Amino acid sequence: MSREASAQAAAADVARSAASAGSAPPPVRTTITVPESVSMVALLGSADELLRLVEAEVDADVHVRGNEIAVTGQPADNAFAVRVFDELIALLGTGQGLRPDSVRRVIAMLKSGGSERPADVLSLDIISRRGRTIRPKTLNQKRYVDAIDEHTIVFGIGPAGTGKTYLAMAKAVQALQTKQVNRIILTRPAVEAGERLGYLPGTLSEKIDPYLRPLYDALHDMVDPESIPRLMASGTIEVAPLAYMRGRAQPYDAKVLTPNGFMPIGSLQVGDLVVGSDGLPIPVLGVYPQGKKVVYRVTAQDGASTLACGEHLWTVTTPDDRRRGTTRTLETQEMIGNLRWGAGAHRYELPVVDAVEFEPQEVPLDPYALGLLLGDGCLTTATTPSFSTTDPELVVALESALEGIEVTHKGGPDYVLRHVGGGRGGLRIANPVTETVRELGLAGTRSATKFVPWLYSHNSAEVRAALLQGLLDSDGGPVTQRGRTCRIQYTTTSERLRDDVMFLVRSLGGTVTSRTRVATGRRPGLAQGRPVHHRHAAHILEIRLPAGISPFRLERKRRAYDAAGGGRPMRFIHSIEPVGEMDTMCIQVAAQDSLYVTDDFLVTHNTLNDAFVILDEAQNTTAEQMKMFLTRLGFGSKIVVTGDVTQVDLPGGAQSGLKIVREILDGLEDVHFANLTSSDVVRHRLVGNIVDAYERWDATRQPTATRPGAGAPVRTSRQRRPGS
Repeated sequence: MSREASAQAAAADVARSAASAGSAPPPVRTTITVPESVSMVALLGSADELLRLVEAEVDADVHVRGNEIAVTGQPADNAFAVRVFDELIALLGTGQGLRPDSVRRVIAMLKSGGSERPADVLSLDIISRRGRTIRPKTLNQKRYVDAIDEHTIVFGIGPAGTGKTYLAMAKAVQALQTKQVNRIILTRPAVEAGERLGYLPGTLSEKIDPYLRPLYDALHDMVDPESIPRLMASGTIEVAPLAYMRGRAQPYDAKVLTPNGFMPIGSLQVGDLVVGSDGLPIPVLGVYPQGKKVVYRVTAQDGASTLACGEHLWTVTTPDDRRRGTTRTLETQEMIGNLRWGAGAHRYELPVVDAVEFEPQEVPLDPYALGLLLGDGCLTTATTPSFSTTDPELVVALESALEGIEVTHKGGPDYVLRHVGGGRGGLRIANPVTETVRELGLAGTRSATKFVPWLYSHNSAEVRAALLQGLLDSDGGPVTQRGRTCRIQYTTTSERLRDDVMFLVRSLGGTVTSRTRVATGRRPGLAQGRPVHHRHAAHILEIRLPAGISPFRLERKRRAYDAAGGGRPMRFIHSIEPVGEMDTMCIQVAAQDSLYVTDDFLVTHNTLNDAFVILDEAQNTTAEQMKMFLTRLGFGSKIVVTGDVTQVDLPGGAQSGLKIVREILDGLEDVHFANLTSSDVVRHRLVGNIVDAYERWDATRQPTATRPGAGAPVRTSRQRRPGS
C-alpha cells in the first residue's frame, strides 16, 4: 500500500503552523492505494456496507475512487483510519472474508491501544473442519487461547457469549488431533433448576443430557459427528456431570499394596507410600472420602479381584489397541456388558505390575534352600531335618547352599541334613537348620500347614525369585503341549502355602490361577505297592512368569521350559458384578501413569493423565467440588475452567468455588486467570450491550440490595435454564 508522502508532509506543516497560532489545524487529505490483488468489493462490502461502517467509526471523511481511498480529517484521525484499512487489507490477504462483526472487532482492538495487530489476532487458526475455521475473535480471546497453550490450568471467567467454552473445546480437539493428549473430558455441574433430578421423567441419560447439551453441540461443530460415538465408546471423549468426576473410588476395606504389604485403602494418609505399576514405592498425594456408592467386584480371568465403584478408572488394552500399540482408560461401568471380543475371547487386558521391590533384608537361610525344604523337606524338628528327592542335582544344590551342613543319603529318596560340627568335644551343638526353622516359625509344620515366612515373601525380588525356584524345582514342573508355550504347574496340600506362592508369582510380575482337587473320592496313590489314601485336598497352580525370570534351576526342568518358551503373563477382565452400596474413598498418587496396585496385585488408578479436561459453568461448583476437580489433574494433562461469576445458581446461598478460587490460587505458578468482558461477546452485538446494562443496574442497586426489614438480599443474577 502507498500513501501520498507530499500530502502528509504538507499536513504536518499545516499542523505545526496551526499549533503555533493556537487554533485547530485545518483538515488534511491522505490517500491509500489498495493493491490490485485485493478486491475492492471484498474490502468495502456489498453496496459499500463495510465502508459505511468504517465511516461511522472514524472521525474523518472517506471517499473511494477506483482502487484509491481518500481520507480527509485531522492528522491523528487520518492515521487511525489508515491503520483500520491496513488491518482489513491484511485480513483479506490471509484468505478471510470481511463481515461487519470482524470490521467492528478490528476497530475496537485498534481503539483499545494494544500492541497486538488485529490481523494477527483474527487470523490465528485453531482447528478447521469442512471449510470452517475456528479462531479467536477478540484480543482477550487470543490472550485466553495463548494462555491455554502456555499454562497447565487456565480459568476463563466472563459473561455469556464470550466464547469461553467454545474456544476451550477447540483447543481440546486440537490437542487430541496433534496427540498432545489422548483423551478429552468435558464436565458440568448439574445444578437442579427448581426440581430434583430424580423426579424428572426419563432415564438417567435423559435427565442429565439437558445440562450437557451445550458441550455436545460444541463438540459436533468440531469433530466429525459419525466418529463421536466411536470416540466416546473408546473413552477418548468423555462427557459427564461433575458429580461423576468425584466417584472414582474403592471401598475403605479394599487393599492397596505398600512397601509393608497390603493395607486397607481407608487406613492411608497423605505422605504414605504405596506401590506403583513399576513395582516401586510412590507417595500418596491426596485422600478423598467419597461417601456411599454402588460398588462392583471386578474379577480377572486368573481369579484376582477387587472392589471399585462404577466411575473408577481402569487402564486397559483391547485387541485393536494392541495392534496400534495404544491403551485406553475406561470407567468400570463403561465395560459392563462388553467384556467379550469375537468368539468369547476377553476384550479388556489389564496391565501387569512389574516385579515389586520390597525393602531388601538379611535372611537366616538361603532362599533357594528354603524353597526346596518347603517343597520336599521335613521341618517338624522332632528329628534331624531331612529332604526327599530322586534328583541328585538337588542334593548337591541343597548342600552347597547350607553352610556347615552335609546332606547324607539315608535310603531310597530320603536324605538327612547333618550338622558337620554337631558333636565336637563331646558337646551336642544344635543343627543350624533346626534353629533357623524354629526362628522362622516353621517348626512343627507338615505338608498341609507349611507357609512362606513374611521375611522372605516381603523381601527383594532376588530373594523371592530364588525361593520360588526352590519350590518349583521340588514340587513344580513344566507342562508342555505341542504348538503352545510351556505352562508352569505347582501342587501343594497347604492352603496357606498355595496363597503364599500366588503372592510370590504376582509380586514378580507373573500371573497364576488355582484349582483344587478334593481328597474325597480320589484314587489312592501307591507307596511300595501299598495304597495310600489322600488325607488333604491338592491345590494346583498354573503359573506364567515374565521374561527374565527363570522358574527352574533344575537342569531337566529348565531345558523343557526354555525349549517351548514361557509365554507372556496376561490378565483380562472376566466379570464385573454389583455387590451393593459401600462407603468409599479415593487416593491420588505421585506416579507418572497414576497407577497403583490394589487387591491381588491388580493395577488400577483414579486420576486423569494425558487428558484435556474442561469444567464448564464452574460458577455453580461449591468450594469443595472445585478442590476435588482440580486435584484430579494427572501427569501430561491440562485443565480449563470456565464460568460467569454473575450467574451463580447454587441453592441455599452456597458459596461459589469459582468466586474464591482466584484468592486461593492467585500467583501459583502455571495457573492463569483469563478475564473476558462484554467487549468479547461474539453473539449478537446486542448481547454485549445487555451485559453492560445489567452490570450498570447491579452497580446502582448494590448499596440497597438489603433493606431494613427485608428478608434475603435481592438476587440480581439471571436464573439460567438447563443448557442455556
